[in-house]
Amino acid sequence: MWRKVHIEPFDEVWHLRNMNLLVFSHLRWNFVFQRPQHLMTRCAVDHRLFFWEEPVFDAGASFVEVREVGSQIRVVVPHLPTGLTDSEIKNIQAALIRELITEYGIDKYSLWYYTPMAVEFTRDLQPQVVIYDCMDELTAFRGAPPGLRAAEAELFAKADLVFTGGTSLYQSKNSQHRAVHCFPSSIDREFFVAARRLSTEPSDQASIPQPRLGYCGVIDERMDLDLLASVSDARPDWHFVMIGPVVKINPSELPQGANIHYLGAKDYSDLPSYLSGWQVGLLPFAQNESTRFISPTKTPEYLAAGLPVVSTPIADVVTPYGLKGLVEIAKTAEEFIAGAERAIRSRNSAKRLEMVDEFLSEMSWDTTWEQMNRLIEATGRGRRVLADDALTSRGNAAAAD
Repeated sequence: MWRKVHIEPFDEVWHLRNMNLLVFSHLRWNFVFQRPQHLMTRCAVDHRLFFWEEPVFDAGASFVEVREVGSQIRVVVPHLPTGLTDSEIKNIQAALIRELITEYGIDKYSLWYYTPMAVEFTRDLQPQVVIYDCMDELTAFRGAPPGLRAAEAELFAKADLVFTGGTSLYQSKNSQHRAVHCFPSSIDREFFVAARRLSTEPSDQASIPQPRLGYCGVIDERMDLDLLASVSDARPDWHFVMIGPVVKINPSELPQGANIHYLGAKDYSDLPSYLSGWQVGLLPFAQNESTRFISPTKTPEYLAAGLPVVSTPIADVVTPYGLKGLVEIAKTAEEFIAGAERAIRSRNSAKRLEMVDEFLSEMSWDTTWEQMNRLIEATGRGRRVLADDALTSRGNAAAAD
């Protein structure tokens, strides 16, 4: 039932001094570098981290593949045989987690959830702290599991802390838990500011004519494909660069045209070199349930890279970016074209860049993680105090008897 990639053991001194974190995610580590990766790489500076992905189904016995992606980050992929019932899938994963805990000597640990569905196979665990980082309203996404809403309710009952990925999501979840904290999408600021200084372009973009209006991120049901088609048809002289994997929609549904260029997924490290060659950053999201609570990470990243931005009226983009005049907000194709024209004219505006830099100066994933970590540590200390008080009370009661 158990097979693993050989990895050297962690330093024992570290193990005694720091927290173990078991992270359960619906997103794979190597999919798109986004909120989970930003936070967990920072977490792993001080803590040992196991990133548990959703199962892969194949022939053979159940086992977990464990691979190292950082000095203290282990990505854990459960491999399960095909044809299992839902109950068997949950029970086998529960057993594999217990074996992982034993194999790596994880005596004390906390749990961090990105997917509420993981509560169904982690009920028997005894964590120090339970964190739910709610980065999206997953129940509104295409293909959401039927038990997701009930699983989230169970996770709210179990969690010590709930973090949300944006203000709209915070407003939605705040009444459902006693300790909800809003941590909107942040930024690796200096990494993207480098785009302003780059002059060499990737080979697959260099031949695309300008002006270029670009999007980078997952291309899925949240994208307003009709809007993209209308704008590209109306302005054949503009070229639209689309970077990112296509998921949950058929590629045949994507608008096609001589001025639309799908370049596929790119490594996170290469993004500044692509953004440096654009005139405008795009957020062409549809207005539907799946986008109601999103807080696009690309908003501050585009801005840091020096790009003016045009977005549909996504709530967490309108406030604060639209209200502060940092992003053009457009609902119709006509408004989108007018906003893009203004954005192209402002591409190298020193005044606009000054406003952007002032707004972004206080934002960083480092700061976000530090604030989260303080809450986790305070919660852990509080639970230990409660546990000590309970032991003292039981001891006093026994002595009185």
